[in-house]
Amino acid sequence: MSRKSSVFNINKLNENEIKNIKIDLSSKKAFSQINEKFDFIIDCCAEPAVEVAKYNRNLVFNSNLRSTLNILEKAKNDNSKIIYLSTSRVYSINKINDLFKNFKLKSKLKRKISISEKFSTNSPISLYGFSKLSSEMLIKEYSYLFKLKYIINRCGVISGSGQYGKQDQGFVSLWLWRHLNKMPLKYQGYGGFGNQVRDILDIQDLCELIKEQILKISKINNRTFNVGGGIRNSLSLKELTSLSEKITKNSLNIGKSLNTSIYDIRYYITNNKKVYSKYKWRVKKSIKEILKETLYTLNKNKSYLSKIL
Repeated sequence: MSRKSSVFNINKLNENEIKNIKIDLSSKKAFSQINEKFDFIIDCCAEPAVEVAKYNRNLVFNSNLRSTLNILEKAKNDNSKIIYLSTSRVYSINKINDLFKNFKLKSKLKRKISISEKFSTNSPISLYGFSKLSSEMLIKEYSYLFKLKYIINRCGVISGSGQYGKQDQGFVSLWLWRHLNKMPLKYQGYGGFGNQVRDILDIQDLCELIKEQILKISKINNRTFNVGGGIRNSLSLKELTSLSEKITKNSLNIGKSLNTSIYDIRYYITNNKKVYSKYKWRVKKSIKEILKETLYTLNKNKSYLSKIL
């Protein structure tokens, strides 16, 4: 609830009669405010911007790892089951970039490589990735020691209706917003051509998976899954520009920044075979549907968003 756009999320919670207790999850003392016992905890706590860790390491450590420790203590006391939303950024930056050293912009039909749970997690993975991977390890240790049941989902890029992105997190909605308002944009790194590829997962598809995981936790537990849009829902920044132009009817002159962040990766597409084998879960929302629904909420709240984005 740290972003000003979170006002829309609070409204959504209220509409569905969901209680919101606004506390700092990284503060152990703050947990004393919670009297309820929980059967299930979905741990989504994170400072999700990879680049933030370069200059605000305490924020990333506290928001991600320390918050997970406090949540695990709560889970231990309540004997809660846990679903943890981790990240695809736990995988080795160097190994991914070495794999695609001669990477060129390819059509979706030629994109055949996807990353499975067996891929290397050797450093460097970014301080953000470290905080999430460390949280995963902490969950496993608590599970071993206190018999807690857990599921870890290593998510790719999550997008969809209700996301109001900024420069370092939420790039799909950011791209749409900038096109909608004819604001400046630039391709950054790897020559400034916009060839970096990611796969996009709609938030509703993720929620449907989590529902299945909750229902089946007694039979399927203590597992780690890669969860993302997959090859079908993959796109480059250049392709996102083309789609944004079509849906907003606006064109931009995209700038170039040749500086490549040491945390950037050329390519990441999720391999969903393992999660499909256990839940028969498939991605339903296409990229075009995601863009259309995201644009709808951006337009709907445009007057307020213009003051804060």
